[in-house]
Amino acid sequence: MKNKYIIAILKESAPRWLVLIIDCYIVANSFVLAHLIRFNFDIGFDKSQLTSQLVYVVFFALISFFTFGSYKGIIRHTGIRDAFIVSNTSLLLFFLLLITEFLNRAFAFLPEFFIPLSIIAIHLLLNIVFLVSSRYFYKELYDRFVTGNKKRKRVLIYGAGEAGLLTYSVLKNDNDNQLYPVAFADDDVTKVGKKINGVAVIKGADINEAFILKKRIDDIIISIQNIKPSELLKIADKLATLPVNVKIVPPIKSWIDGDLNIKQIKSVHIEDLLGRDLILLDNPILKKEFHSKTLLVTGAAGSIGGEISKQLTNYNCEHLVLVDQAESDLYNLQQYFVNNNNNNNITTIVADVRDKNRMDAIFKQYQPTIIFHAAAYKHVPYMEDNPYESVNVNILGTKIIADLAVKYEVDKFVMISTDKAVNPANVMGATKRIAEMYITCLNKKSETKFITTRFGNVLGSNGSVIPLFKEQIERGGPLTVTHKEINRYFMTIPEACQLVLEAGAMGDGGEIYVFDMGESVKIYDLAKNMIRLSGLKYPEDIDIKITGLRSGEKIYEELLADDEQTSDTYHEKIMIANVKHLDVILVKERINNLCILNKELDFNKTVRKMKEIVPEFVSNNSQYEVFDAEKTES
Repeated sequence: MKNKYIIAILKESAPRWLVLIIDCYIVANSFVLAHLIRFNFDIGFDKSQLTSQLVYVVFFALISFFTFGSYKGIIRHTGIRDAFIVSNTSLLLFFLLLITEFLNRAFAFLPEFFIPLSIIAIHLLLNIVFLVSSRYFYKELYDRFVTGNKKRKRVLIYGAGEAGLLTYSVLKNDNDNQLYPVAFADDDVTKVGKKINGVAVIKGADINEAFILKKRIDDIIISIQNIKPSELLKIADKLATLPVNVKIVPPIKSWIDGDLNIKQIKSVHIEDLLGRDLILLDNPILKKEFHSKTLLVTGAAGSIGGEISKQLTNYNCEHLVLVDQAESDLYNLQQYFVNNNNNNNITTIVADVRDKNRMDAIFKQYQPTIIFHAAAYKHVPYMEDNPYESVNVNILGTKIIADLAVKYEVDKFVMISTDKAVNPANVMGATKRIAEMYITCLNKKSETKFITTRFGNVLGSNGSVIPLFKEQIERGGPLTVTHKEINRYFMTIPEACQLVLEAGAMGDGGEIYVFDMGESVKIYDLAKNMIRLSGLKYPEDIDIKITGLRSGEKIYEELLADDEQTSDTYHEKIMIANVKHLDVILVKERINNLCILNKELDFNKTVRKMKEIVPEFVSNNSQYEVFDAEKTES
């Protein structure tokens, strides 16, 4: 019953006038204690002037308190800043007493005010100690009787660097979150075995189920910034097997005004582990490249085209023309810009890159300076079953846009390609390689600079594996993986698009830029991680089903062909592929013939012609493997 009254009192914020009275009481008692200390606790000292002096001390204290407003803070949220304010208040009181004492000694206008300087100095120190301590004492009572009554989650912070310390500070200063840091973990041997703010630092490798149960840890918060995604994935993979909730501190770039907010610490998602690189939008090179120019983006409603469009709005272009045949997705993109008050110089157009007359009219009206060509079909199994559509969009559509770029003297044409164009094993990859070859041929015969960018899978793109796994987890599984050893490269959509813009700006024409995709990820392991990070167990809760390779699917993707090497650029994540020489006249003739042949709707003839144009196109797990066998026999 007694505790209930204490809790009720502590829950209420103390009135300012009450805090002021208590502070004045502390100052007055500190003054008396200063006398006792000065006279070695001999109570026989002269006390005749003490009462009068106390009146002046309290008066000067009130001036100090009102000057700094030290009584206005919420005591239960006392922090370093409050201690600093209280210390300044005590210093002001010290100087007021000191100045008055010196003036009084010179002019004797207050005969009852003569105070030994040693007492004034002792009083300063006592004030700082008692005023600050009283606030922390109240805060401790609040934590013990109010917050302590609620069940607090015990937290281990993985990372004892600056981000870890900041996370600790945020948790300690937020009494509403119910998270209580009990340990740090770090792989830096110089930190292991030490204590930070009284909290022990253990070795990351020592975290196991026995340790979790012994320390009764509920949550582990990963708080590491500059770390490779592959290393972060290893840490999260291990922690996900333990009986705890795994959370993560977001990258610094997403902190609010440079400060971490407790609400930003959330459960780990696979996207957090595979891509945490800083995306630099304030790039002076790109600002200069795109300033006051008309930019056209094809396939603008897709995941890549849409992100490119959004990033381009940061560079003060004169006009941004967005083209796509998917009306609903294009409308959603338009509304995004409208809702963000960024629609003044943006035009969205429903049009098909396969329609030469329509695209010609668009070029004639808007006269684009730079083109980002992202329109393409990309689903491997679909395109394996529909070569006509793949050739029609990925090759003919690219050919139409590229030819118009030459006709209307566009400065640059930047094509979005794929790692599947390297030693293609499927129709989709082969069409993208042929499109690369066509614009390379045009680059040799025109003023337009044709540039190719080539990268792997992007996280969260339409039809990618991660959204599929999420949907399968929500349905209760199983997760479907085509092969246990299948590997893929991954990159975040913002990073991929930023690198496309960077490559477009640095390109002089004819280059095929490949991006540093980091280490490849085994899809089977990715599936297990997503199950664990969803708070489920594999295979008890959700199993993984091996379905077999799909048509045209490879186990390993490549970014470079066997006969290609790379050259470095000024950007550490962008390289130039040194591709083999092309016979421009022959290649263009074959591609033109392919587009004509494709109209016959004979898939076999179309694929045979593609294999003629791209000799390294060897089908995998496909009905078209028979043509490779024929070629080998001949």
